[in-house]
Amino acid sequence: MRRREFITLVGGAAASWPLNVRGEQREPMRRIGILMHTSGDDLESRRRITTLLQALQKLGWTDGQNVRIDYRWAAGDTDRARVFAKELIELKPDVLFANGSPQAPAALVQATRSIPIVFVNISDPVGAGLVANLARPGGNVTGFSNGIFQIAGEQLELLKEIAPSMTRVTVMYMPDARSHLEMWREIETQAPSLGLKATAVGVRSPNDIERAFAAFAREPNGGLAVFAGSVTQMNRKLIITLAARHHLPAIYQWRYFADDGGLMAYGPDPIEIYRQAGATSIASSRVRQRAICRSNSRPSTSW
Repeated sequence: MRRREFITLVGGAAASWPLNVRGEQREPMRRIGILMHTSGDDLESRRRITTLLQALQKLGWTDGQNVRIDYRWAAGDTDRARVFAKELIELKPDVLFANGSPQAPAALVQATRSIPIVFVNISDPVGAGLVANLARPGGNVTGFSNGIFQIAGEQLELLKEIAPSMTRVTVMYMPDARSHLEMWREIETQAPSLGLKATAVGVRSPNDIERAFAAFAREPNGGLAVFAGSVTQMNRKLIITLAARHHLPAIYQWRYFADDGGLMAYGPDPIEIYRQAGATSIASSRVRQRAICRSNSRPSTSW
């Protein structure tokens, strides 16, 4: 007797893993390679992975039983991401999964054009060169876009609402992130209508973060908007501590910044994106993906 189990990809487009059972024949062990651009000891990243594993398990795929999952953690290092991408591909996985910062999925795309790749939480997958367009990504890449730059202006409005005496706002961003530049332009455009002077400071390391605070916290009536990326995520406790020390009202993109003591956050729920990605990341190495990249940008506010 032969049966085939279909796992639905993003937007309903399907790619399947054939599961053949003949008598006592066991199902073959499948393999998933996961490349995270964050650190393995980051609790939020671990929480997201747990959500992904739970979603896979609900679909009948349990790590160590019928699927093997190999992890690599780049810890914000783009060169390391490229090395790890090659290592994962050499393991010949059935599908590859990458998170957050475009550097991780980009490293996989550069290394293979045949193994299916699923990404999550990429603000601008087209601008990052990962897909041709959202409707028809093409090639071997699909995933979830959070579209976060579209709500940057709303974040600024919320910050002004809770700090009406604020007359200037500093945006902390990662210079190499294309989506951060788009978000900065949105805030730069929106700021004058709220009576705010907006400035931007790029950070690539903890030292950059400390120097930035030392510079922009000198003057009164300031506020802070922090864009999420590998540097700001892995150093969020430092940022939250410095914002509190300098009495700066601050808004962040992800809820875990607020959970860790930040004033407020406004943006999509990354955990929900990982939950949905679990239902999309099981893909066949025999079938080229033709799925629609889905945007999950419904924001929520956390205090």
